[in-house]
Amino acid sequence: MNHQLRADRQLQEFKALQVSEGSEGEYNAVVVERSVDDLPQGDTLIQVNYSSLNFKDAMSFSGNKAVTRQYPHTPGIDAAGTVVSSADAGLSAGDEVLVIGYDLGMNTSGGFGQMIRVPSEWVVKLPSGLSQKESMILGTAGFTAALCVEKLLLNGVQPSQGRVLVTGASGGVGMIAVALLSKLGFDVVASTGKQEAHARLTELGASEVVDRNVLGEENTRPMLKEDWAAAVDVVGGDTLSNVIKSLRYGGSVAACGLVQSPSFTTTVLPFILRGVNLLGVDSVQLPIETKRRLWNKLGAQWKLDQLENICTDIGFAELDASLAQVLKGGANGRFVLDLNS
Repeated sequence: MNHQLRADRQLQEFKALQVSEGSEGEYNAVVVERSVDDLPQGDTLIQVNYSSLNFKDAMSFSGNKAVTRQYPHTPGIDAAGTVVSSADAGLSAGDEVLVIGYDLGMNTSGGFGQMIRVPSEWVVKLPSGLSQKESMILGTAGFTAALCVEKLLLNGVQPSQGRVLVTGASGGVGMIAVALLSKLGFDVVASTGKQEAHARLTELGASEVVDRNVLGEENTRPMLKEDWAAAVDVVGGDTLSNVIKSLRYGGSVAACGLVQSPSFTTTVLPFILRGVNLLGVDSVQLPIETKRRLWNKLGAQWKLDQLENICTDIGFAELDASLAQVLKGGANGRFVLDLNS
């Protein structure tokens, strides 16, 4: 639902999660009152109503300086809310918008604060088919899943060609990829190590759920039995290697994650004997027009009806524990932060 803008006086002060580095290298997070004057430069001020939790947020929360260099810092790589003011003629006070990617939540104060200030070039107007909350159930994870699916389609993958595999299927990217591929008519096989996620994945459209260990063990053979017409891989490592080796002739895998490992080993044989394709997917630095186009598709012909089924609602009070769960790989679906609760 839409939230009314707060009074001007209240807009100057807002709540935010702030992560600070202690004198002995430890990191502590606390909800503080911040001032709009403390926000970074940018031409668009946004009142944030919803955010979502991603692994990158958990890394920033834990003090990982490969994500965030300077502390104190407010994480949150996703944000949905209402424009307070903007120097951009295309944005007006009261416009519902979302921001994902670029530097938000990394070294720019992010969506775990009730206000953000960003360049207008980062801002997407909320599609008419999505609420602010729905856009954050999707968030970076859902947008990445949609990018993976779109890349597979652009490389000629069709439902008639056979089964499509989704690895890491109990996470946000995986669940939304399963739901979207199923909506588009594909026979989807989901891979996960979480028994408790099986029923939900079936409800989202998976025809079969397989244990991740079946795909995740090292196999030195240069090629395996042809099995998958295509795949969305969130895992990397030996899993990605085995997926590449078992793609059918002309098949494609869209790779977007490194849950198992950023490294994998394979030979050129699957590429030159079966003509398979390894497709890289990035959701962070995409041109804003590409983001706007795909978000509009997610609010229209690719709109998913099951979004609430993969969502756990949290407020500031649950944020620390939820981020710790994400960091340990314990999330099942999506955590959505209501910044007004």
